[in-house]
Amino acid sequence: MYVDNNTDKYRTSIRDILLFKFLSEREVEDLLRMCEIQVFEEGERIVQQGEVEQAFYGVISGSVEVAVGEGRRKNVYICTIGGGEVFGEAGMFMKVKRTANVNSLASTALLHITRSNFLQFIKKYPTTGNKILMVTVYSLLKKLREANQELAFERQFDIEQDDVDSIVDEFLRA
Repeated sequence: MYVDNNTDKYRTSIRDILLFKFLSEREVEDLLRMCEIQVFEEGERIVQQGEVEQAFYGVISGSVEVAVGEGRRKNVYICTIGGGEVFGEAGMFMKVKRTANVNSLASTALLHITRSNFLQFIKKYPTTGNKILMVTVYSLLKKLREANQELAFERQFDIEQDDVDSIVDEFLRA
């Protein structure tokens, strides 16, 4: 990973990130001054499951893979996140361990926004900050709904205890 200080080439791409579509030129300038553009090569680890970091990322270009798995357990693919999307936004609100690993799938440029930078931005631009917070809440609720739907889908195929008891009874009677 390296930090790209040539922010001029990312100026227009920042508005492709959902959270920042409505920023003025001045707000984009200040955001770029407050944050870092981090560039990762293919296969590089961006977020380590279990680490604590109060920051989130906006994908400017490239894509990342989100997977869960620690130690000897095999990584389980969760999703791919591409340009214009964000990840790690829960870290802005809570000081908790990261719940997944995130790796770059190609050369990927990310806007890295720490909690302190974000709070500084909100203090300077409270109206815009509130818009960003509302879009962030919406994004988190959307992710929660998708996870709940996937969990419900998986659970509908779970074997009920009555089914297990019935099968055992049949084997014992035979």
